[in-house]
Amino acid sequence: MKAETYAEKYRQYQTYVNNYSGNNILKIACGPSEADFHWTEVIMRECMKETQQLKNSTHDKPINSVWEYYRPQMWGLSLHYYVRNRLNYTSATKFDESLWFEYMQRTLYMDELITNHSNVMDQYDPNKKVALIVDEWGSWYEPEQGTHPRFLFQQNTLRDALIAGVTLNIFNNHCDRVKMANIAQLINVLQALILTDGPDMLLTPTYHVFDMYKDHQDSTLIPLDLETRDYLFGDGSIPVVNASASRNQEGKVHITLCNLDPNRSEEITFNLKGENAISSVNARILTDAAMNVCNTFEQPEQIKPCNFDDIKTQENEISIVLPAKSVLAIEISFK
Repeated sequence: MKAETYAEKYRQYQTYVNNYSGNNILKIACGPSEADFHWTEVIMRECMKETQQLKNSTHDKPINSVWEYYRPQMWGLSLHYYVRNRLNYTSATKFDESLWFEYMQRTLYMDELITNHSNVMDQYDPNKKVALIVDEWGSWYEPEQGTHPRFLFQQNTLRDALIAGVTLNIFNNHCDRVKMANIAQLINVLQALILTDGPDMLLTPTYHVFDMYKDHQDSTLIPLDLETRDYLFGDGSIPVVNASASRNQEGKVHITLCNLDPNRSEEITFNLKGENAISSVNARILTDAAMNVCNTFEQPEQIKPCNFDDIKTQENEISIVLPAKSVLAIEISFK
């Protein structure tokens, strides 16, 4: 459909989706694919008309705010974006540094997409009441040889762990607009967290990143002022380090970092301004010597997180050397 056609149909059909028996339905409109900003503009413009009208008129309903009356029409707008080669689907496990760099570069594009779509949404929703729902994301490669091509079964390597870590950092840094995000599949399809073969199962590197990042849930975002060198490859360049941070209800700070450079480590110093002196630091890291390391049914624990102790602390500063091609999760407690 054209965006205008869909917007009209959405406005019509959402009318009949109501709450019954205590259920609270959150309506999510079909949003753009990747950089279709026109689609976002049309849907927001057409589906926010009632809000603008109510702002400029009196209404006989006893409402506390315009938004309270409007909100049931659209809680969220979806967005789809997959990290993949534009020309053809490449192997999940057989790749060189050029494809490593390309996929890291495409992963970082998620930040630009969210920023630009949110800017469009801000024109009609400056208070960010409508959520941006990234309900399909992840890496997409050619199916593994010997599997049904339509089942989209693919392996999962350290490269995918970095893709997951960077993407989750981006979501966390945009938590004012991104209220929900769903990796494409959980089991056996695309960037899965679990692979199965009959009664056997294994945990992928992506699973381990999700486990390492779970402490960001139900926490408050802490903005980071990050300075990092660039990872150069060919004519391209991307920041070496990608990160996000949050504080949980117990006052502990969690920082997650990704080193996108597959060859060089990076020295990092955190100055935790305004915090008390550090009392303890715990950290886990996911990395390996090989870019394409993966867990197989023959060797299901080839890659998994381990403790990371190479951390120096002083008052409210932390210094680390972040290994090449790694995902690191740090938990900081204060006195």
